[in-house]
Amino acid sequence: MYIFVLRMSNLIEIYTDGSAKGNPGNGGYGVVMRFNGKEKELSQGYRMTTNNRMELLAVIVALESLKTNKHPIKIYSDSKYVIDSIEKKWVFGWEKKNFKGKKNADLWKRFLRVHPKFNLQFEWVRGHDGHPENERCDVLAVNAADSGNYLVDVVFEENQKNKKV
Repeated sequence: MYIFVLRMSNLIEIYTDGSAKGNPGNGGYGVVMRFNGKEKELSQGYRMTTNNRMELLAVIVALESLKTNKHPIKIYSDSKYVIDSIEKKWVFGWEKKNFKGKKNADLWKRFLRVHPKFNLQFEWVRGHDGHPENERCDVLAVNAADSGNYLVDVVFEENQKNKKV
């Protein structure tokens, strides 16, 4: 006689996406988080931002919302910008050079403060290709970008204001 025991995975899965209407323009992020059969969604809109900022912010907000660091985490994103910067370790080189000449330094510094707390693995997924969780994150991000319920991306707006045109 065989007894099968179903175990809940101890892996936390995080799916993320970002959106911007115009680049820059109003934008938003969407996150779907799964752990032990439970699911949580996060999203927020911003009045003036970029797609890359929202892609990165989705990852940061997801990690900052976790209440434990005792489980491995797998983050799925359709952003080559985010995935390659981390997986190819570019961000650590940028950090050594104090992000000189790099966009989104404020968010990358925020990521670097939170990431050492976790056992992270990243996986790129093709966007708009029928991946259910990525599609859901896209809906969340687009809806947040269209919501009119915006936070202010203060650093980005200050940088835009101080930019010489």
